Amino acid sequence: MLGRFSRTQILFGEDAMERLEKSRVAVFGIGGVGGYTVEALVRSGIGTIDIIDDDKVCLTNINRQIYATTSTIGKYKVDVAEERIRDINPDAVVNKHRMFFTPETSGEFDFTQYDYVVDAIDTVTGKIELAVRAEEANVPIISSMGAGNKIDPTAFEVADIYKTSVCPLARVMRTELRKRGVKGLKVVYSKEKPITPVGDMSISCRKNCVCPPGTARKCTERRQIPGSNAFVPSVVGLIIAGEVIKDLSGLKAIF
Repeated sequence: MLGRFSRTQILFGEDAMERLEKSRVAVFGIGGVGGYTVEALVRSGIGTIDIIDDDKVCLTNINRQIYATTSTIGKYKVDVAEERIRDINPDAVVNKHRMFFTPETSGEFDFTQYDYVVDAIDTVTGKIELAVRAEEANVPIISSMGAGNKIDPTAFEVADIYKTSVCPLARVMRTELRKRGVKGLKVVYSKEKPITPVGDMSISCRKNCVCPPGTARKCTERRQIPGSNAFVPSVVGLIIAGEVIKDLSGLKAIF
């Protein structure tokens, strides 16, 4: 019988689709990278998905984030994401967490309930905590390294964190994870050297903040506001989704 995932089942087979339907994946951060990860996971038949983000859609998100449109500005990303997920697959179970993940809030999550964890957040302390908690729970995790200030979507690779090079964020993560005894972490990273953003204050969020009212963490409070585009974060998100589907479906041999 034809269904919304029939074209995928032609490639993967019924058993793999059943495994995906029974899987629960947590995606921490649903912005430029995480939003596309969620999109691909849901369209691949993942049955239960947790989405974790405290941010609202901003005008400046429209250039790269799948949930950002003129009509969604000012809405919480998890609310927009939930509506889109249910429109794609009404049978999907969506666990929505409108919060900012930090070491202090990590205790609110039981990582043993997840079949896979996706790290698409942009704070080093949060990324380290996710890696530590996932290893403690013996749950597979994949982490996005720096995608900002980069323009080559073909330069991204999947590797263990200890085999990465060039990427400044990966370098910091290697050092901190080694201190904590984390033995490995699957990441998506690029050897492309980051571009220095143009210092044009007429289009800078620091002088022209357009964050929606009630935004908890405004751009003006961030140390750096990176440049971005439509084709780098989306590619990273889709690469991550592909790795998750490969691992959960049991079809590693054909990927």
